[in-house]
Amino acid sequence: MAKRTTPKETAPGPQPAEHDAMPAGMEVPDSHLFFNRELSWLAFDERVLQLAELPEVPLLERLKFIAIHARNLDEFFMIRMARLHEQVRIGVQRLVPDGSTPGETLDKLHERLVDMGRRHSDCFQKVLRPALAEKGLRILSVKELTAEERAQVDQRFRDQILPVLTPLAIGLGRHFPYISNLSLSLAVLLYDPVTEEEIIARVKVPKELLPRFLPLQDGTTFVPLEDVIAQHLSELFPGMEVRDWGLFRVTRDADFTVSQDAEDLLVAVQTELRQRRFGDVIRLDLQAGMNPKLREPLEEALEVEARQVYEQEGLLDLADLLSVVFMPGFPELRDPPWVPVTQPRLNTELNNGQTVMSTLRRGDLLVHHPYESFATSVERFVTEAVEDPDVLAIKQTVYRTSDQSPLIPALIRATEQGKQAVCTVELKARFDERTNIQWALELEEAGVHVSYGIPNMKTHAKAILVVRREGGRVRRYVHIGTGNYNPKTARLYTDLGLFTTDPEIAEDVANVFNFLTGFARPTAFRKLLVAPLTMREGLLAEIRQTVQSHSVKHPARIQMKMNALVDPAMIRALYEASQAGVKVDLNVRGICCLRPGVPEMSENIRVVSTLGRFLEHSRIYFFERQDGMRCLIGSADLMPRNLDNRVEILAPVEDPALVAQVRDVLERCVADNTFAWELQPDGTWLRRTASGRKRWSQGELMERATRRSERK
Repeated sequence: MAKRTTPKETAPGPQPAEHDAMPAGMEVPDSHLFFNRELSWLAFDERVLQLAELPEVPLLERLKFIAIHARNLDEFFMIRMARLHEQVRIGVQRLVPDGSTPGETLDKLHERLVDMGRRHSDCFQKVLRPALAEKGLRILSVKELTAEERAQVDQRFRDQILPVLTPLAIGLGRHFPYISNLSLSLAVLLYDPVTEEEIIARVKVPKELLPRFLPLQDGTTFVPLEDVIAQHLSELFPGMEVRDWGLFRVTRDADFTVSQDAEDLLVAVQTELRQRRFGDVIRLDLQAGMNPKLREPLEEALEVEARQVYEQEGLLDLADLLSVVFMPGFPELRDPPWVPVTQPRLNTELNNGQTVMSTLRRGDLLVHHPYESFATSVERFVTEAVEDPDVLAIKQTVYRTSDQSPLIPALIRATEQGKQAVCTVELKARFDERTNIQWALELEEAGVHVSYGIPNMKTHAKAILVVRREGGRVRRYVHIGTGNYNPKTARLYTDLGLFTTDPEIAEDVANVFNFLTGFARPTAFRKLLVAPLTMREGLLAEIRQTVQSHSVKHPARIQMKMNALVDPAMIRALYEASQAGVKVDLNVRGICCLRPGVPEMSENIRVVSTLGRFLEHSRIYFFERQDGMRCLIGSADLMPRNLDNRVEILAPVEDPALVAQVRDVLERCVADNTFAWELQPDGTWLRRTASGRKRWSQGELMERATRRSERK
């Protein structure tokens, strides 16, 4: 019999903000218990790449996944790879739980990234590009154009492109130019016939000013901007001989931490944003086969080592293909359009002259985006509250939103109408800092009470609180969600939202806002689990209680859905549940450090990752035991940063009908055999294939939403 593996007990210690560090005492390698976090993330982006490789996915959707895969890698290098390089630079040798040092992890990542880069390039160059051309959508080099098309490009170069180019010579006493993050450039090898010397120059591709893929007059043919520039280099360097050229792209460290001692958080974030552009070079992408006379000076000037250099055949920076994906036309190359429906109860009652709030007075409501409309639920809820003369206050958290969000202007209108409007804006939401700073300044100028939350942690909770005068008392209306208040992503991400007037939940949410805006520090909550105060212990208690209730006669079950599972204490608790015989089904979109299917340790745990046309984003924690079901939804993944260094909310779904809806979502995701992968004990992800009935969770949920909306 295999030796029984018992997870060690550990008490999580304080964590550095946002760094997902291992809790104190967890530095000992446990490769039999945990997968490497970074390699697990890379496996997630490989699943995105597989979506681009699947022939059954429509062509433009496959092109979209190629672009998303590239964009994901950019962020991975700017944050996670940057952190590993920094650890190597300062001599950190601490082993992560899979037994690797930071340097060893970098080597493993580099090997995987080189292979993925080859697949990524081949998928676009050898499969998608010719297949799209057959359908009439062409992405061509200048050399592939007809004479008439070449004339169009030549004219456009002279009229629009040449005036904005700035060639910079390198060497001959000139300082090596600053290369901005994620910029695409041409390195050009020139020969001066007067001095008989070779010179290197750099030409930045101005894709911030011009389309990266230039459309020709037919509207269906595109030419890469860098290729147009390359074919006209002689016009940029008159009197010089252009001997060679090659493309390169730089990725810089974009990770920063705002000092906990900052007197003014807004100023501190603005300062760090200015510094971000000067971060160390983490990756150098090179066009395959670049002349050594160009390559070697670049590597030397940018101070990169071999494992930071990546060669790629064909085009660099395929994230820019999104501009082609979102061009109008070619419906046959896309997924069928999906228009979110209004949540059935809301649809009925709003059509009968009711409001969102009057609907909530008759019971809790659950909305599921993008299957159900964000506009006719969350946005309408806030809009009605602004216009309702009996509403006294509106409070909202903002983590990520869009430039066109109607929710933020609604708070400004509320202030103008004499209502108390409060907005907690997270200035440190990575890569959305500038948008959030702009909104914060506009809100403050309009008189909205703006809070930036707790200086040393991020506010990631998604909550709206509306206070309304009703007779001689006030009633509080609450929305708690799993996703951001962003109308754009609400059409692309799967998220759940709970509307309720439950007095205890409302009181808890009010206390969370007081925690964020003032000096309150609640020690207990009535129904919510709130990080960093009660969530970690609350979830561990739910797991323990489920284990204790389990028996052969009354089997218990745990189902969880999240974006990432990293936290060692949570993983160990799930191992203990498995060892007690509890069936554990985990739907983890991205990182999973738990090793499933190991005899005597995790043989009762199944891990499935569901991907598809929508980004799975909801977080659900579901416990089934003899005394009933416990269902929680909210903003938190099971990562140290979420549980210990962010303000997060998990709220109970208690109405039996709504609990059944949530469970139905979980069951469909676990049963998916079309766009789902199952994690193996060795860390590989195997794509599921249908041996019988074909199941596609997102397709089923679209059908369910349509059926429910059609019921009279």
